[in-house]
Amino acid sequence: MRSSTKNKRCSFVRVVLVYFFLSAFVFPIPLYAAGEIVSWGDRRLPDQPLTNLTQIASSGYHSLGLKTDGSIVAWGSNEEGQCEVPLPNTDFTAIAANWFHSLGLKADGSIVAWGDSGEGKCDVPSPNTGFMAIATGDYHSLGLKTDGSIVAWGSNNLGQCNVPLPNTGFTAIAASGFHSLGLKTDGSIVAWGTTNYGQSDVPKPNTD
Repeated sequence: MRSSTKNKRCSFVRVVLVYFFLSAFVFPIPLYAAGEIVSWGDRRLPDQPLTNLTQIASSGYHSLGLKTDGSIVAWGSNEEGQCEVPLPNTDFTAIAANWFHSLGLKADGSIVAWGDSGEGKCDVPSPNTGFMAIATGDYHSLGLKTDGSIVAWGSNNLGQCNVPLPNTGFTAIAASGFHSLGLKTDGSIVAWGTTNYGQSDVPKPNTD
């Protein structure tokens, strides 16, 4: 009986510790129907009200919110300038964030990048036009073009910027620490970069 009670207590403690870890370090940010944000964990909230939001993005130390008027609100750590949205702060349609840099997609298809530009992750390649989606990894960035091709820039130490050929027919992108993903029009996923934990080994059947 004592052993069973002890095991239950240990399980409870583990659950509580996991909860506080996720709240403190991952800090998910739910977007309410009214366009308001509620966040928790180690917080530094912006001076202006967090209302009229249409998109949100979060990273290790800062967060972004895209407002209905096309402006971006940024809060959290700003040690590398990742919360200093470049002016003019207007006409944004999408946002992405990672540890120390941020991306914003403009209505004209150009990408604005700010924060730490080490490894070139904020240096958007020319021509900076015709983009329809953005994604950020720890040290690299991705942009999806309207023609279905992917542009990658920043650190390529593990091949995370080497988009596999044919670089066509992509409809969505995602990036993480040292790997990247692209969704094809046929429903298949293309993955590249590090695969030390199998993160680039897409399970079969890779279709639909």
